[in-house]
Amino acid sequence: MAGMTNTATRVLLGVRGMSRDAGITVAEALSAIPGIVKATPDEGQLEVHYDPSQLTVMDIVRAIRRQGFLAGMI
Repeated sequence: MAGMTNTATRVLLGVRGMSRDAGITVAEALSAIPGIVKATPDEGQLEVHYDPSQLTVMDIVRAIRRQGFLAGMI
């Protein structure tokens, strides 16, 4: 992780209808995706640090949709 910090990009995503508990589950699923450095949930939003050479914001949004939630940039 330390090697990626220089290239990691941060995005804040609003996630419709996601509680804090659901956010933990979604963040765990995102963290398993190669290229995602860290996903931190909060009520209705996720802060995601990712490697832009491996993923786009749309890739992350699609991964959140696969968890059953709609998401978009804040």
